Amino acid sequence: MNKLSKELKEKLYKISTATIATCLYKRGLRNQFIQNVFSLSMLKKNMVGEAFTLRYIPAREDLNPVSVFRDPKHPQRVAIETCPEEAVLIIDSRKNARAASAGSILVTRLMKRGAAGIVTDGGFRDSEEIANLNFASYHQKASAPTNLTLHQAIDINVPIGCGDVAVFPGDIVVGDKDGVIIIPQDIINDVILECEEMTLFEDFVLEQVNNGASIIGLYPPTNVQTFSVFEKWKSNKKSSYNTENNR
Repeated sequence: MNKLSKELKEKLYKISTATIATCLYKRGLRNQFIQNVFSLSMLKKNMVGEAFTLRYIPAREDLNPVSVFRDPKHPQRVAIETCPEEAVLIIDSRKNARAASAGSILVTRLMKRGAAGIVTDGGFRDSEEIANLNFASYHQKASAPTNLTLHQAIDINVPIGCGDVAVFPGDIVVGDKDGVIIIPQDIINDVILECEEMTLFEDFVLEQVNNGASIIGLYPPTNVQTFSVFEKWKSNKKSSYNTENNR
């Protein structure tokens, strides 16, 4: 994996999935927000990392007795033990939450190994314990049955589908309180640059709206005067920032 630089991560920590979704939509990418996954943890900042994937297929009973977990090469266990530091483990559970994708022991191990988070379009067992971890975790809903009853772990770090989104190893994963979005790795620099400007503009618009301004001509900025007011606002913000940091 080509790890995200610390600088890029710091930028992504401050950008919402909503802003990223609009930016990707303008590039023709309309299906990057993972459907029906929800955060278990109280996030203090965005979840950010590169995708490391695990794929499940429907379980076949003769191949999935409890004893398969004794195999040190079991793909689910291997995924937990090989997911790189600062990566996000993304699990394709076929949108089926009737059996767990993982439980608190595996998620805790992933956290201790330094991963950035875990996402499944299925469910987790021990969900209350997972919610109490200082670790970004997203699932569809709680599910007590072991994954073996429905899921057979089959592939690690291959292209998968998660919540109706194609996820390729190394894609950039961003999660916030709204959910999780996937950014193709090769456009990440351009996306961040545009999203930073979009975030600034939205901050400007919100300030104007709070001061009583109409959204007509402001959002979207169809009035040409909006741009000049925005540029002046940015300049003032930059001056204030420099003044504060030079004290």
